[in-house]
Amino acid sequence: MPGRIADGASLASELERARGDFHKLLTTVGDDEWTKPTEGTRWTNEQLLFHMVFGYMVVQRLLIIVRVLSHLPDWVSRWFARMLNAASPPFHAINFYGTNAAAVVYNRNRMGAKMDRVIDALQRSLIGHNPIALSNGMHFPTGWDPYFRDFMTLADVYCYPGQHYDHHRRQLTLAKLN
Repeated sequence: MPGRIADGASLASELERARGDFHKLLTTVGDDEWTKPTEGTRWTNEQLLFHMVFGYMVVQRLLIIVRVLSHLPDWVSRWFARMLNAASPPFHAINFYGTNAAAVVYNRNRMGAKMDRVIDALQRSLIGHNPIALSNGMHFPTGWDPYFRDFMTLADVYCYPGQHYDHHRRQLTLAKLN
């Protein structure tokens, strides 16, 4: 969906798709699979499942930043993105260790409910966004995530967690994964 005109209904539908898939994943994890290592990460399945929820949590904060910076001169968000890119090494360490710690709190028993609350909040935040508002954007730190592009619109930010989710879903090592 990035790069295409998006409407609130299609963005809300994509959020709902991920929510349904996430709950399905939670029911398929075998007791011995929660602590298994994942493919291509240093996390366990349980930690990575939380990290997939975390992608949606981050978007709640990104939306605020985009709403503010998109109304300022272009150089402001370009400068902001450069500063964040310069902080990429500590960001990646915080992302890794923060996920490890947070997965203890939002573990297998709580992460489904957290996903529901976050998706509900994102869907509510879509109400009232017209196509013009969804086309406002800012520059992003491309060194922070492979799905961050140099310039992202509000619609792109709503699409981002689904890309992040699908990417990490492929790294889970669950026997019943389809």
